[in-house]
Amino acid sequence: MHILRVANFVSPTSGGIKTALRHWGQLYQQAGHRASLIIPGPGPEISEEEQGLVYRVPARPVPGTGYSLMWSRVGLARLMDAIAPDALEVSDRSTTRWMGRWARRRGIGSVMISHENMTGIMVRRTPVPERPSHWAADVINRLSAHDYDAIVCPSRFAAEEFHRNGLAAEVVPLGVDVDVFTPVRELTDGPVPGQDGPIRLAHCSRLSREKNPALSIETVRELVRRGHEVELTVFGAGPMLDELVARARNLPVTFHSYITDRRELAAELGRADLAISPGPLETFGLAALEILACGIPVVCCDEGALHEVVGDGGVVKPSTPAAFADGVEELLRRRHARARARAAAERFSWPVSAGRMLDVHAAVAAGRAGPRD
Repeated sequence: MHILRVANFVSPTSGGIKTALRHWGQLYQQAGHRASLIIPGPGPEISEEEQGLVYRVPARPVPGTGYSLMWSRVGLARLMDAIAPDALEVSDRSTTRWMGRWARRRGIGSVMISHENMTGIMVRRTPVPERPSHWAADVINRLSAHDYDAIVCPSRFAAEEFHRNGLAAEVVPLGVDVDVFTPVRELTDGPVPGQDGPIRLAHCSRLSREKNPALSIETVRELVRRGHEVELTVFGAGPMLDELVARARNLPVTFHSYITDRRELAAELGRADLAISPGPLETFGLAALEILACGIPVVCCDEGALHEVVGDGGVVKPSTPAAFADGVEELLRRRHARARARAAAERFSWPVSAGRMLDVHAAVAAGRAGPRD
């Protein structure tokens, strides 16, 4: 099977989607399939990579986001016709929804991966009141389900907005490379963090409003107010960087330059005692999972899918500085916290994730080979 993947919201500094695309593509090919990928430029127009043939096409920058989007339906359709895949996998329900109809006209199966929660986006990023936002999200989700043969979500939280409308959505969790993201210190209990130096905190995410990175800064402010000696290192890039630097003035916060090498990032994360993952709209939380794999317990918010990933590897708290500071103090007292964090991460595997994605493609192909209405 030749699987063409298309994703619009991918940039040189993006995280989860780009990581998932890379691992799935590599594992599809290892399973004997062909994998191709279309993403926005810049970069070489066509490159042969471990994840398959990658096409980078002209895209228009979206101000203030760090993303560029592919808009030309005519150009994209011509490229997709030339690639001539057997199956289509699209990681975007909005700007590329028309691709499901493209696949149907050509008699090939189509899968849409819902990496975002449309309801949360409508409520938090638009001025539309909450109830109309739910209605609008429901309309968009019904259109997506109509246009594609299958919908895949990375968590139960992400799938719920389809299930509440009686729409089918497969849950396929992402994975983590436990050989790359691995503890750099012993997992056994040692001195309580903060006894022999500052409590070392880490925040790792894209610095954009939907990730709520300001909560990590304000949690540090609250911990300092309570008399704790702490240091926070922020890993990530994004449109809020300057605003966050200003907010963190006079606080023990360091903003680390963007790290492209995964092993280097894992080594840096592994030096932390605890991590803060405040994103309220996460439909999975790959960054939090990678931190857990390094043996770092995580304080996460009680919204979104993070609690599904963190499990016993951390604590779940409301999205306030006081509650997150409480979570930090709770983890400081927890026995075997590092070992429990690593064990929580080991529940997730990229080979299992890719295998389940291939099962979805196989089921779609089998359905298309059978009787049609």
